[in-house]
Amino acid sequence: MKNECIDKDLELQTTTVWSFPKRGDWATHNPKFRGNWAPQIPRNLLLRYSKPKDLVLDQMCGGGTTLIECKLTGRNAIGIDINPKMVATAKANLQFDVDGDIPKVDIQVKVGDARNLSEIKNGSIDLIATHPPYADIIKYSEGKIEGDLSNVHSIEKFCEEIKRVASECFRVLKPKKYCAILIGDTRRKKYFIPMAYQVMQKFIDVGFTLKEDIIKHQWNCQATPYWSSMSKNHNFLLIMHEHLFVFEK
Repeated sequence: MKNECIDKDLELQTTTVWSFPKRGDWATHNPKFRGNWAPQIPRNLLLRYSKPKDLVLDQMCGGGTTLIECKLTGRNAIGIDINPKMVATAKANLQFDVDGDIPKVDIQVKVGDARNLSEIKNGSIDLIATHPPYADIIKYSEGKIEGDLSNVHSIEKFCEEIKRVASECFRVLKPKKYCAILIGDTRRKKYFIPMAYQVMQKFIDVGFTLKEDIIKHQWNCQATPYWSSMSKNHNFLLIMHEHLFVFEK
């Protein structure tokens, strides 16, 4: 597969509000994969916070959106996921040719746990760009994989596990480099839970400095008509934004 469908008109974002009504579908990106982030997000992160031949890490890589963008922009990458099916999917999605003068890169994809990156050396990563689950809002293994954070219902427990992820991020990242994560909030019994800011604090607690808090508008959410009706009947607002935090080491 060639990469003729790359959106060459994609503009670098310049504000703290990002909105992509149409998800990118160039190369092997699949907008139907539930829970992945729009490729415009890692594309912007890669172009702003890294340079060609840098080493990028996505330790919760899912179907490989970040890794595809690394290949298209000439970044080396390591992709890790706790779910072997996702690793297989990511590897398959990387099977395409890149046209033009894009540097050839090395992209490794393997099964692993974002809370334990022992195979990665201290201070060896140039950029981290990843999209963790939002607790158990979308379950990726239905409880079949031990350590899958998408099976953690308790927000407190989820945030404690995320702190372990954050600690490993801090260890493997080079000084003065950046770690970007997209995370959303949730509701429990109609009440708003600011999970994103709780996660943000865990990254600050391990030593990161917050550089940017980008509000990302959500589009095309499944079951929105149902929840719109529930919102009107039970007096609560639908959460239609996420936070893209950019941390500096």
